Amino acid sequence: MTLKELGEFGFIRRIATGAGSGSGVALGIGDDAAAIIPTPGMQTLVTADMLVEGIHFDLTFTAPFELGRKSLAVNLSDMAAMGGEPRFALLSLAIPPDLPLEFLDHFMAGFTGCGKEQGVTLIGGDTCSSLSGFVISVTLMGEQSSSRIVRRSGARPGDLIHVTGTVGDSALGLELLRRGERGGGAITRHLNPLPRNQAGVELAKRGLVSAMIDVSDGLLADLGHLLEQSGQGGKLFLRQLPLSAEYLRRSPVLSDDRFTFALSGGEDYELLFTSPPERREEIRDLSASLQLPITAIGEIHEEPALVVIAPDGSTYTPGSRGFDHFA
Repeated sequence: MTLKELGEFGFIRRIATGAGSGSGVALGIGDDAAAIIPTPGMQTLVTADMLVEGIHFDLTFTAPFELGRKSLAVNLSDMAAMGGEPRFALLSLAIPPDLPLEFLDHFMAGFTGCGKEQGVTLIGGDTCSSLSGFVISVTLMGEQSSSRIVRRSGARPGDLIHVTGTVGDSALGLELLRRGERGGGAITRHLNPLPRNQAGVELAKRGLVSAMIDVSDGLLADLGHLLEQSGQGGKLFLRQLPLSAEYLRRSPVLSDDRFTFALSGGEDYELLFTSPPERREEIRDLSASLQLPITAIGEIHEEPALVVIAPDGSTYTPGSRGFDHFA
């Protein structure tokens, strides 16, 4: 059966069958609007992202199942950066008429599978035809108590700058994909990112962070957003960047500057946050309990600028600060 034979409403029924039900859903897919039951004492957090074919993904090397997972994962990462518990999702798709139904089935399996892993229920959305590629729009709703919601604006002088995991792997993976490679850890990091929701919730719950953002546009760009919102400056030490073994081995071959992918590539979806120095032992304990590396890479100061320090102690001038859709 083709999508044309199935029709829009048949396709929606097909999605609804795989969406399932979850806690807090009074009305799910099928009516003009969904109805959800908020948890008493919690505030609702809402975030949205679009993924556009040719801008965010290339179907020549992106499998539909992985694309479905990534479509939700990028929103989950935003929720993690606020310390929020993800709960409900809305999914809207603009679909080219010739896109196979099998592709869409695999896409939805990836999306709903990622949702079930993170406790997220698909409760609605929209579908329409597209004359210029596959377009995905996701709205994610979550919740957290007002005292635990983490913003970008809380960094203070003396705070240490931390990042989870490793940086630069996704950008390295994208470059390898463009060069014809199809396997390896960096490529997996790009095509199927793992949002750090457990870490985000725990950091917020334990009161360990003063400000937080996820690394989506690039480490420098996102750190710049955090500093601007906090009204502070900072120092970033390149010798302290957490870089994977694959990154250290392959990035010098692919770029004249081995730090380019790590600083400007984006789409790592790690958590970048600031924390008072007296909490560093608690952060180490959390890192061990989550089995997730958390690395101090810099510090906050009052001077309104970001200074990047090269491994030899000199000032480093980056070639690019990160991704900007309209630059």
